[in-house]
This record gives sequence, C-alpha cells and structure tokens, in this order.
Amino acid sequence: MHQHSHGPVIQPCDSSESAHQHSRERFGHHHGHSHAHPHPTLKPSVLGWAIVATLALVVAEIVGGFLGRSVALLNDAVHNLSDVPALGISWLAMRWAERPADTEKTYGYHRAGTLAAFTNALVLVFLSLWLGYEAFERLRAPVNVIASWMIWTSVAALAVNGGITLALVRGRNDLNLRSILIHNFGDALSNIAIIAGAIAIRITGAQWLDPILGLAIGLLVLWSSVGILRESSHILLEGRPREMRVEEVARAMLTIEGVHEVHDVHIWSLGGGHNALSLHARVPDMHMDACERILISIQEKAAKHFRIDHTTVQLERAGLPATSGYVMPEPAKK
Repeated sequence: MHQHSHGPVIQPCDSSESAHQHSRERFGHHHGHSHAHPHPTLKPSVLGWAIVATLALVVAEIVGGFLGRSVALLNDAVHNLSDVPALGISWLAMRWAERPADTEKTYGYHRAGTLAAFTNALVLVFLSLWLGYEAFERLRAPVNVIASWMIWTSVAALAVNGGITLALVRGRNDLNLRSILIHNFGDALSNIAIIAGAIAIRITGAQWLDPILGLAIGLLVLWSSVGILRESSHILLEGRPREMRVEEVARAMLTIEGVHEVHDVHIWSLGGGHNALSLHARVPDMHMDACERILISIQEKAAKHFRIDHTTVQLERAGLPATSGYVMPEPAKK
C-alpha cells in the first residue's frame, strides 16, 4: 500500500500472496466484456418456412416412393423427415439464443444451438445406419422400380432442398444452422443422384442401382453427421476454439506493457460465435489506475486479435514463484 501526503490512499494493483488466490473482494480479480457480439444473420421464421416445405416434400417422396417402388426415394423421404425435428430443434434453439443472461444461465443461452446440433447429429448417425441396412437388404432382393416416378419426385425434392440450402447459406458460421445447411445440401446432392440413377435404370434396366443409391445416401448422412457430432461435442466439453492456440494468445498478452508473465490460460467457446478467455497475469506493484489500463489493454487485444468477447483476468504480484499450470515466464519481444 502506498500513501501520498496530500491525497487519498492509493492501493497497489494486487497484493495477493499466492498464485492461486482468487478472492473477489480484492482488486486482483476482474472481468470485462467487449461490445463486438456477433448476431444471428437469419430470423427464426426462415426455419419455420423450411419446416413447412420439408413436410410437404416428405409426403411427396413417400407417395412417389410407393408408386415408383423405389427404396432410394423412400430412404430419401425418411432422410428428409429427419430434417423436421432437426429444423424444429434449431428453430427453438435460435429463439432461446435470443434470450438474455439471467441469474441461472449467467452466460446466456448461446449453447442452445450447439446442443441442438449435437442432438440432430446423434439422431442422424443412427438413421444413416438404418438406411444402409435397408439398402443392403434391397441389394439381396432387388425390386423393379418405376423410373419416371423417381425422376419427377426427385426434381421437386431438389427444388425444395436447393431453396432451403440457399436460404441457410447466410447462417453458415453458426454451428446449429451449419448442421442444417450441410444436411440440406446433402439432400440436394442425393436428389441429383436419384435423378441420374433413375435415368440410368430406364436406359439399362439395372435395378441394383436403386439400392446402391440408397446405400450412398446413408453413407453421406453418416459422414456429415459425424463431423457435426465431433465439433458440437468439442464445444460442449469446453474445448478450445479450433482457430485459436493457447500459446499464441498467451504470448500476445505478454506484449502488453507491464505484463511480466501469464499462466492458467483457458479459452473456450460459449457457442454461437462467442468465445471466452480467463488468465492470470503477473504485474509489478502499481496504482489502481495503471492496473485498469493493463486490464483494458488485455480485453482489447483479446477482442481485436482473437474475437474473444468475454475476458476474465486475475492480476498477481510479479516476482512470486510460479506454481500454476500454464506458465509463460519470458515476455515476448516488444
């Protein structure tokens, strides 16, 4: 503590005696937010219209599949039917994400979309396995299909899935919406494949092409779903954002004047493009106004260089033995 003869008492930045002291009553623990919060680029009503269009498509493909005796078309109808709960969950997640933080969900509801993506992907993994089994059974016992029903039903399906895909492109940076985008893009590709297969069946009479297409659709669903499942579970498990490196962030903080060392660096995603950072920084004894400048510099660098909008900083006195987890003892060259 420092005292001036003609002024108020000026306290040092932090007087904690241990690298693990986290008392919130002291000035050493701060956290702040930048104001660069990303916002969804799509309104929930877009997903509402997508649900209505997808339901109409499912009905059309079921009718076309039965009349045309096509397992590929029926499998694609089931595939599109799985979009309905996926779109519904995503619509609900978008509405939840708009809700502000409260005393129970202090970080807000940003991970509602991530949870929706995880749920959708898990359902699709099991669905793809079922589609693959059905296609294999049809390979063992081929059925004559009516190619014209396959062609015209798939053309209508392609128009619907293509339209939904284009409508969702603007939200591709959101994991929740990206899971729907990838799924609908896969639907559009499967429609093209069914059209091509139906034309080939009409020309060559090769009925085995229909179950092969069904198997290919199942594999496509599995491939896209596993990627979404891996990424959403990474976020739910507090994983580091893929585009960031802990060491890179730590060394960037060491370029700030007055920061001698940083450790206990943690970076995670809150979902919806929101990232958070917490760290301990060792600084020399200084007045509180100087501490505030260091805190602001750390928050600004995190927001500007790494798009981190929630930063928590624990300031500690420099020179004490480092016993914490992630230590960067050597400052970077200014």
